[in-house]
Amino acid sequence: MTKTVLITGASRGLGAALAKALAPTHHIIAVGKTVGALEELDDAIQALGGHATLAPMDISIDAAMQQLCRGIFDRWGNLDLWLHTAIHAAPLAPAGHIGPKDLAKSMTINIEATARLIAYVSPLLGQNGQAVFFDDPRGGAQFFGAYGATKAAQMALARSWQAESVKTGPKVSILTPAPMPTATRARFYPGEDRAVLAEPAAEAARLLPMILG
Repeated sequence: MTKTVLITGASRGLGAALAKALAPTHHIIAVGKTVGALEELDDAIQALGGHATLAPMDISIDAAMQQLCRGIFDRWGNLDLWLHTAIHAAPLAPAGHIGPKDLAKSMTINIEATARLIAYVSPLLGQNGQAVFFDDPRGGAQFFGAYGATKAAQMALARSWQAESVKTGPKVSILTPAPMPTATRARFYPGEDRAVLAEPAAEAARLLPMILG
């Protein structure tokens, strides 16, 4: 029976690269807001001989995530793997000048949506499934207040879940990707030399043994 993987934030960057890397062995359930990017991902997965279910949804909408997880249960009964790569990258700003809307959106997507997804996805993973989160060490760096604070809170949720599920499952893993030339990073470093960064496909290949090991 084909294994299933839910990838939240699958339309671009590392999420899309991991979807392609897992396509030969898993049915990909790809969640993202950009329909065109998801359709391009589906084409790539089919070219690799894989299959995908596209879910053009906003993870910050509670009803949509409830519908998604109910649909997964109705069709497959469970999940083998969840990769959470979705993140909101608020504009860089001094700590005293963070825009209220930027902070609110960061909290909604990076913290609140993650907490709800943990609650909804955990029963689908059961004792034997695995959830994987992706850390970012820039918390506390200058001008990264909104992003860094909410990303750190997201990781705190993941680490708590990891500690709580050691004996009962599911397995919760936290990995740290190398810097990649993603749209998120481009918002932070618009003028940097992207040639020295790790390509998402190469980084997905590096991380895959840690995910499946």
